Amino acid sequence: MNPRRVALGLVALVAAVVVVLTVRSAGLPDVRGAVEASGVWAPLLFVLFSGAVTVTPVPRTVFTVAAGVLFGSVTGVLLAVAGTTLAAAAAFWLVRLLGATFVERHAHRRGVTWVRARLDRSGLLAVLSLRLIPMVPFAVLNYAAGLSGVRFVPYVLGTVLGILPGTVAVVVLGDAVTGGSPHPVLLTVSLVCGLLGIGGALLAARRPAVAVTAD
Repeated sequence: MNPRRVALGLVALVAAVVVVLTVRSAGLPDVRGAVEASGVWAPLLFVLFSGAVTVTPVPRTVFTVAAGVLFGSVTGVLLAVAGTTLAAAAAFWLVRLLGATFVERHAHRRGVTWVRARLDRSGLLAVLSLRLIPMVPFAVLNYAAGLSGVRFVPYVLGTVLGILPGTVAVVVLGDAVTGGSPHPVLLTVSLVCGLLGIGGALLAARRPAVAVTAD
């Protein structure tokens, strides 16, 4: 296992715990009251900031937890999905625009090659299934998609559908852990989404890949 990836995961976990503990100590009503008082600025800045940061290999977990903590379940899911989609789209086009230099430096890395082998075969289904696999880092899939032949619209659609199960589960959990009152239906949806994510991951992992030739 890549030590750098493990370190990034631990940093994201610690940051998520800090967010939860900080909000608990400050009081959830006070924090959410301040967020609501800011009007559209808090949601807008959250989406832009989370999108900008997670273009890099920084795990998006802390922002997903923070969305549930700061905005509640329903709004939190919408904002977390918006920020994640923004990061995915930005990374995709950055790689496409950087062109041959980036391809030459990164195309043969093991993780990128494994993901590209699946993306080059099919668009929407490949992106959707790969997004459901927790072991596939968010940033790696973004970069690999930019290097592959997948089209932008199927990539974005597959990203939105693929991140929904995990995002709903984590946002609702973040809302509940910090003392929020998510609707029982959302808790049920969270559980169902988690199970769908596990099932999709198992199915996607079993699909064989095709070989990827060098560009």
